[in-house]
This record gives sequence, C-alpha cells and structure tokens, in this order.
Amino acid sequence: MKTEKLVPDTSVIIEGIVSKKLEKKELATDEIIIHEAIVAELEHQANMNKSIGSIGLEEISRLREISKKLDFKLSFSGNRPRPAEIKYAKMGEIDSLIRELAFENDAVLITADKVQAKVADAKGIKFILIELEIKPRKLMLERFFDARTMSAHLRENMPPFAKVGVPGNWEFIKKEAKKLTQEEIKEMSKEIIEEANMRRDSFIEIDRPGSTIVQLGLYRIVITRPPFSDGWEITAVKPIKKLQIDDYKISEKLAKRIEEQAEGVLIAGAPGMGKSTFAQALAEHYANKNKIVKTVEAPRDLVLPDSITQYAISHGTPQEIHDILLLSRPDYTIFDEMRNTDDFKLFADLRLSGVGMVGVVHATKAIDAIQRFLGRIELGMIPHVVDTVVFIKNGGVAKVFNVAMMVKVPSGMTEADLARPIVVVSDFETGKLEFEIYSYGEETVVVPVQETEKGTPLKELAAKTIRNELQKYADNVRVEVASENKAIVYVPEKFIASIIGKGGQNIEKIEEKLGIGLDIREMEEKPAEEMPKKNVRFELFESGNYVIIKVDPNLVNKNVNIYVAGEYLVTMNVGKKGEIKVGKTNKLGKLLLDALIFNRNVEVAL
Repeated sequence: MKTEKLVPDTSVIIEGIVSKKLEKKELATDEIIIHEAIVAELEHQANMNKSIGSIGLEEISRLREISKKLDFKLSFSGNRPRPAEIKYAKMGEIDSLIRELAFENDAVLITADKVQAKVADAKGIKFILIELEIKPRKLMLERFFDARTMSAHLRENMPPFAKVGVPGNWEFIKKEAKKLTQEEIKEMSKEIIEEANMRRDSFIEIDRPGSTIVQLGLYRIVITRPPFSDGWEITAVKPIKKLQIDDYKISEKLAKRIEEQAEGVLIAGAPGMGKSTFAQALAEHYANKNKIVKTVEAPRDLVLPDSITQYAISHGTPQEIHDILLLSRPDYTIFDEMRNTDDFKLFADLRLSGVGMVGVVHATKAIDAIQRFLGRIELGMIPHVVDTVVFIKNGGVAKVFNVAMMVKVPSGMTEADLARPIVVVSDFETGKLEFEIYSYGEETVVVPVQETEKGTPLKELAAKTIRNELQKYADNVRVEVASENKAIVYVPEKFIASIIGKGGQNIEKIEEKLGIGLDIREMEEKPAEEMPKKNVRFELFESGNYVIIKVDPNLVNKNVNIYVAGEYLVTMNVGKKGEIKVGKTNKLGKLLLDALIFNRNVEVAL
C-alpha cells in the first residue's frame, strides 16, 4: 500500500503498527507527518512514569531510524494542544486535531481506532483502518514458566528466579544463570503491555506512575520501575492447578453449611496458600447450582467461566460497585483480596443488604480474619456480616470457625453482673469455644479460650483449692469443675452429712469461702485390694505446721495414692519441688504424723 503522505494517530503509534508494516514492506510512503499533540500526550504520560508514554516515544524514535533506511521524510506539524484540549482528550479533542492535520495536508490518516475511522469517513478524510490481530503470541516472559512454576520474579542485574511447586510446598529456584539487564526487563514490559492492549482476554488493570498491573490471559503481572522502585522489576503469577469444591474433601457438615446457610464467608490464609483457588472453586460451585454469581477483584485474576461476571474495583468506586450489585441482584458475590477499610465496609454493607458475600483476606491465623473487621464496623454487627471463616493452609482447608453472638459472662470471670454481649468464635466441626471478642472498658479485646482435656489452668487451680478444703472433712475427695460458678465434689457416702452440716450451714460457709457453688455427690469407692499400686520412693518428715511427703521432682502435678499400714488413705496431687504438704491440724495430717511417730508402714504409689 503506497501513499504520498501518512498521518498516524495515537492508537497506531502506541501499538507500534506503522514501524512494523513499513519494515515488512506492507506499507510505503514518501512522508510521515506526526502531530505535535501526539508527542505532547506521550511526553505527559512518560513524565508521569506511565509505560504507555515510554512505548509511544520509542515508536517515534524507531520511525526516525526506519526513515533513513527506507528514504522517506519524517516531520512534525501542528501546535501543541492547549490544557483544555488535553483535559478533554478522552472526548476526542486530540483525535480531532490529528484528523484536521490529515485533511489540511491531503494525507491518509492511519488508525486502529474504529470510532476515529468512522468520523474520518463521515468527513471525507482518506484513512486506513488497521484491524488489530488478537492472536496470542509467544512472550519472552513465558520462557520462565513450565507446568509446575507458580510465579516468576525478574529484576534488573539479577538472575531470574521462580517459585516451583504447589501452594504450601514450593522451592525458590534460579531459572537462568545469566543476569537480566534493564533493557531486557524494559523490552519484556513493553511486549506485555502491547499484548494486553491487543488481546480480548487481557487488560491493563492499573497504570500508575512507577507501577503497572496487567492481567494477561492467565498471568497476573506486576511491573515496577524507578522512582517507585529502585530498579525495573517484573513479578508474574500463574495458577498451576484448577480445583473443584469436591477436590477439597470437606466434611459433610461444612458442605451443608456452604450449600444451605453460609452467606457471610471469609476465606483466609497466608500469601500463596491457595485462598483464591478455593474462592474460584466456590464461585464455580455456586454457579453450577444455578446461582447468580459475580466477583469484585483488584486486579481481576480469577479464572472463571463466562457465566460469572467479574468487576474491577480499581476501575470503579465502592459506591458504583454497591449500586451495580444491588441492582443486578446476585445470589453470591466473591470479593477477592480485601485490603483496606473501604473494602471491608463495602463487604459489610452488601452483606447487610442481603447479598451473599464471600471475602478473601490475608491472615496468618484464622482469628486474624475476624480481627480485621474490628474498628471498621461495630462489634455487635460482626456475626451478622460474617458467620463462617475458612482458613486455607498448604492448599487445603485447615480450620473452620463458626461466628455467633451470645450474652454471657466472659470465660474466666465469675460475677453474674459482668455478663455482656460477646462474639463467640468456635470450631465449626467440634463446637469447641476457642475465642471470645467483647468490650472491656474502652477497648475491644480478643481472648483465647484455651480448654484442653484436663481443663484450663484456672480450673485445675480451682479444683486443687476445693480438694484441699474438703480434705479437712473427708479422706478421699475428687473434684470436677463444671463451670466458672459450679464444681462437682465426689466423697465417700459416710462424709457427706458432716460436709453439708445441719440445715446446710456448713456447706454454705465452705461455698462462701471458696467463692464457688458445690454439688456434693457420693463416690463409689473401690476396695483397697482392687486399686492398682505402683510404689514410688519418698521421704516423710515434719516441718513447722506441716507434715511433708517429698517425692521425685519429676512427679510434679501427678496424682499419688497414700497408704498407711496397707490401707488406702487418700489421693493427693504432687506440688512444686515434688512435695505434698498436709497441715498437722488436718485430719489427714494427724494420721500421717501418728504414722511417722509410731513408725507405721507408709506407702506412696502412682
């Protein structure tokens, strides 16, 4: 195609179309005229450190080099645009200046913009419309990826590195020994941006001074450059495995929760553990159940079927997303990568509006996901916004929390007037209480409730105190602390009357002294001969007001049985330093002191 004069617009300059067609002999001309408005626009973009400006200016430099080889004239014409024309560039002001230049010089306008071509045709301006090829090509970046590569990390003056493996089980390896130069990183960046502008499955998500985020097919690419970073760098991430919800082998209980009830779900986990992969599987699961599913992402990197609409919050505002979702009425919305306060507030607002929400957050522990809402919404609203937390670790479901609201006395407190609304976080599978979140003074506190099979240290201490007090009345006492306000005490039947006292006066005094209610029950005692014995070495002596039994310090906190003259006497807990102290005035103390004075046979057994 031969033309006397050619006027390119911004679209073909940025795409590098003119230089490519000239080099391939698909286009020939005597003169190329570039409007000063194009140079001004590209200069402005380059000054803002936006990659599109640098790419366009490099194309103009390439045209100058080609003009010497192919013997055509490269000239610049027109006036630099006024501030008002730059302001309204998106409304066609710059394109209008370029069309006028082509008309005045009787030149052919070359463009890749269909709207620009239609306007030129309407005005009788000669034009060439270049249809951009959308056929994907092999990128330089792709040489760093194989079937097991999760991400590539490229930086100038450093060899290329990559994470190879699967979420939770990967290695950081060197891909090539040779260091990458700044020019190589720049060339790769240019190629990525050009490709993103051409392909339908790709887009430039964010283009800021110093950084560009691109979704290129399956690749999520972050490009940084000075002055934002101290050198040119490309980080590219690619999903290596696509899973269905059935692949996670979740319990029937959790599957039912997801299917029927969960409408405020948080998917939490550390970076690279597989949060987005699970969110993707959940989105497809809901879509396959004929639910309307949409996503809110920044950037859009979930690989989903066409039935699911993906919104980019980076190209809109929280208010716009809010309005669109409420008007389109989705059954579920997947909110990927919630980071700032606006994201959490938007999630809460949509959930309270009745939209089923699934949010993805970074967290090193499951409880951290809930804590990120503290201070952003009222404490009492959290259970209405979030009812289920799924913690992902090493690509699988590691923990699931249920979130609810109760009015109760906080664990560890005993006074009934301390009752308050509490957000209780419990293990979804077992129902075991793990955390309580409540207001304490002016602060909101997250308190772990650490219960084990043996009970909390607080309960163990309470049981020991109760046992020591009741051993003044009975020689065999077993205590179970049922709650903060109640304990069950088992003693032989013959001692129950003396412990309770006439009209219950004695037990009331004991309860008042201990600060806890006691339920006295009969203990079914085994005959001494049926009780297994494993004797341990000990030393029996008196010291001050106590009779002391000293055993091996390794037996601290162990329970031992004490026998006198072959008869079972009592079961006691070994205290600090391996000692059991019994007061001389105590009934047990008197028996042990008599055994010591009269040299009776004493045994201590586990």
